[in-house]
Amino acid sequence: MMWNAKKGTPAPPKAKAKEKAKKAKKIVLKSIHSHKKKKICTSPTFRWPKMLRLWRQPKETKQAGPLRVYQVSHNHRVSLKKTEDNNTLVFIVDVKANKYHIKQAM
Repeated sequence: MMWNAKKGTPAPPKAKAKEKAKKAKKIVLKSIHSHKKKKICTSPTFRWPKMLRLWRQPKETKQAGPLRVYQVSHNHRVSLKKTEDNNTLVFIVDVKANKYHIKQAM
């Protein structure tokens, strides 16, 4: 029997160590590690697995002050003709304004 260098106790024999290892193996194989299979790649190109992409969570909203939607009515030759013929009004509006903003401003 060999003596343990750190303590004055005898080291366990190999049979006990093997038995202990077999018990540990049995416990490990009871969990998810018992039925692992290697994935087979059928495609020659590697496709990176898709990862979770979360939406942005900003601390502040990116809203500027109120838009100055309606700037001036357009009094040009072409716009006056449109007013007479098609019964439509022509305005010069803000670049960032959409139909909804223009309707609210009118």
